[in-house]
Amino acid sequence: MSLKDKCTILEFNDLGDERGKLVVIEGNESIPFEIKRVFYIYGSDNEVIRGQHANRESEFVLINVAGTSKVRIADGNEEFIVELNKPMMGVYIPKMVWKDMYDFSYDSVLLVLASTHYDGKEYIRDFDEYLREMNEKVN
Repeated sequence: MSLKDKCTILEFNDLGDERGKLVVIEGNESIPFEIKRVFYIYGSDNEVIRGQHANRESEFVLINVAGTSKVRIADGNEEFIVELNKPMMGVYIPKMVWKDMYDFSYDSVLLVLASTHYDGKEYIRDFDEYLREMNEKVN
């Protein structure tokens, strides 16, 4: 399965009407896991790179609820970039996938839904270490 097939683009229904927009996201329904943690990134500029890690246990969905940003997704063999530019679109990132978030617009609010509570020990923050672990999984 290709990396793009694993890291699917999610389109959420816009349930708005004349009163305004409404997007509903439910764990194990519109995203493929139960939501255990929610955080958001804002106040970054187009020079900042966030993320720069992979997670051994956590899955994520990233949604720009305001503004825009880009996500570089890599696994050591493949790499692609997703532009998050509408609040009813997200990208699913499974376990053991490297992610860099960058090119934030001045008004960007990047919402992140996670499948686990925070545990710093499950983060791989060095790309070479990540590649070694991915290589060990294959062999």
